[in-house]
Amino acid sequence: MTRESVLTRAVRIFDAFDPDHPALSVSEIARRTGLHVATASRLVDELVRHGLLARDERRRVRVGLRMWELASRAAPTLGLREAAMPFMEDLHAVIGHHTQLGVLDGREVLFVERLSMPNAVINLTRIAGRLPLHASSSGLVLLANAPADLQEDVLAGELVAFTPSTVVDPRRLRALLADVRRSGVALCPGYIDERATGIAVPVRGPDGKVIASLSVVVPNDGNARAQVPALKAAARGISRAAGADAFDLAPDTRPA
Repeated sequence: MTRESVLTRAVRIFDAFDPDHPALSVSEIARRTGLHVATASRLVDELVRHGLLARDERRRVRVGLRMWELASRAAPTLGLREAAMPFMEDLHAVIGHHTQLGVLDGREVLFVERLSMPNAVINLTRIAGRLPLHASSSGLVLLANAPADLQEDVLAGELVAFTPSTVVDPRRLRALLADVRRSGVALCPGYIDERATGIAVPVRGPDGKVIASLSVVVPNDGNARAQVPALKAAARGISRAAGADAFDLAPDTRPA
């Protein structure tokens, strides 16, 4: 059996944290990583010394500011986020609920920016949060414009239903993806939560390839489609502002 490297163990420790568990005890880290408590404790101590992890007043462990600093320097979406923010802020002022920017990462949509309000409709996504491609408006826009092999992989895999409205039948999902490509918008009433509707449109690079999805989450009250023109206008603005540099940061997502 191949011995696991120290770096691999450290990565497992970072993977133990998620939006629902931003702070963990060493014993919780050991349990979530499968590492022995003594091993987890030793690695945590070293990562704390380097500032990559930090301990709070309760001795619970969090991701450190130095990790955030390093990640911010290297983030491939930084230019895209900076280009998108003025348009997202204008859209958010009009919508008054949630505005999000997502990119394709494997079989998931990764949300790289999000604007919200305290009294907005429920929304499960967070910055650096993820959702399966089939279950959200952002994911459907990205999947509809993804390479054919990724589409087939998702259609053949496990399609989890968040609510009774989530499309999990492969034939229905295939037809839905075709409609999203044709219309340029994914409208998903109640897919993640019955109280909310997600609406997403593509953000394109200069040659027409999709580099991101721009979405809003609004109440599931039958009025969601009225937000589409503003959403499409914002996406066009982001596409113009992002330019070729932002496109170069994204994978090839032209439909096969």
